[in-house]
Amino acid sequence: MTPPTASFAAPIAEPAVGNAPADIAALKARAAETQASQQFSVPRESHPIKEGREPVEDYEGNYRFADIKESYTSRAMTSRYMESMMRSAVSDVVIIGAGSAGLTCAYHLGKSRPDLRITVLEAAVAPGGGAWLGGQLMTPMVIRKPADGLLREIGVPYEDEGAYVVVRHAAQFTSTILSKALALPNVTLFNATCVEDLIIKRDQSGTQRVNGVVTNWTLVTLAHGLQSCMDPQSITAPVIVSCAGHDGPFGAFSVKRLESAGLIKLGDMRPLDMNQSENVIVNQTREIFAGLITGGMELSEADGHPRCGASFGGMLGSGIKAAKEAAKLFDSLEVEDGEVIGLKA
Repeated sequence: MTPPTASFAAPIAEPAVGNAPADIAALKARAAETQASQQFSVPRESHPIKEGREPVEDYEGNYRFADIKESYTSRAMTSRYMESMMRSAVSDVVIIGAGSAGLTCAYHLGKSRPDLRITVLEAAVAPGGGAWLGGQLMTPMVIRKPADGLLREIGVPYEDEGAYVVVRHAAQFTSTILSKALALPNVTLFNATCVEDLIIKRDQSGTQRVNGVVTNWTLVTLAHGLQSCMDPQSITAPVIVSCAGHDGPFGAFSVKRLESAGLIKLGDMRPLDMNQSENVIVNQTREIFAGLITGGMELSEADGHPRCGASFGGMLGSGIKAAKEAAKLFDSLEVEDGEVIGLKA
């Protein structure tokens, strides 16, 4: 099989200026060209239904599935999963964490920039982070305005209570934003997959920057103490967005790793102050180290902002801001096969 030529050239269309939309049609055309250049594919199998063994949908005791062999399911799953891994080995943007901020970022960036190849990594089996419930394991989700605009865009119903809205069950939002993000052809999600380390290199100007992530299946990572060496692998990308939250075994992973490497100093998340926290989390979502954009509650750990409690507007707003920052950063970089050469002249 001839290896593909992956192109990270600048988009055909200029990025949006101010509120002017990018030429989505031109960006989709570029995406189609890029996909055509990628030959990572396995021939699909086809197994005809045998005469007399047709499937029957009869709920009166005669329901019958089409015949299958166990090997068919193995090949169907493995071929597609490995194709995704091959394509994602060089990505344009990697998003760490598929909670409310990370999924919002993936949806907004994937929709607004169809030319970008976006890989989302989630350590848990179930994407969504803490957004399957509201506060203290209760089901309603509170979202302060103006973040409610995203709910209308993706079609999630809510009750309006003036300064904020309430979604009847948080899972309505999380399942919808997850489905909308995964429906985009340029977004790939690997769940049960964690980031064990960051790739940090110097570009041609001497700037030290994050240029990818080191990954492993989460269960392997958690079992490192039980076995000898179980090496990871890597994904190269010029832009990393980390929205890994503040709780759990992999919480705030990227900023904690940067601190342990002596590259930044953490601010330590401060006690809850909802009014202050959500504003500052959205407004301060940014590139905190070359190549690494941080948003959501991970930003609170990095900067020392207050926690925001059981209000999710800040996570949605931060996810959208992270998507905008990621697009701007990508457009500013000269990139060759996923590796950053430096800033564009």
